[in-house]
Amino acid sequence: MKVVIQRVSKASVTVKEVKVAAIKKGMLLLVGIVEGDTEEDINFLVRKILKLRIFNDENAVMNKSLGDINGELLVVSQFTLHASTKKGSRPSYKKAAKSKIAIPLYAQFIRALEKDAPKKVQTGAFGADMKVALLNDGPITIIIDSKVRV
Repeated sequence: MKVVIQRVSKASVTVKEVKVAAIKKGMLLLVGIVEGDTEEDINFLVRKILKLRIFNDENAVMNKSLGDINGELLVVSQFTLHASTKKGSRPSYKKAAKSKIAIPLYAQFIRALEKDAPKKVQTGAFGADMKVALLNDGPITIIIDSKVRV
């Protein structure tokens, strides 16, 4: 499981010209799931994400977590995070989990976040053609792969 974390001042998701989710200060999470991902991957990522100190304290030092600032989360499924570009010019998405595996894991990931997130987790629409708008704050962008824990 791979997550791209972006610290944002605001972010939103629009599907078919309807805004389905929006947050203010917090994190936009782009989540890619592969076959073989498990509850262990979810738990590892949730712990990391919620404890990640990427928000500024009173001295402008990144020393605060999402909970410390009462921030918001917007989670968007992103199978293209597992694209392979080794051959040719067209990316291959063979590593990305099929919907019957990815949808339950995505839902479980959101439920796990909601247990300790300071506010209700907002989400995109799994599998939809989404328009994601964001104002990256910093810019701060961090990638965490649950398979790389060194």
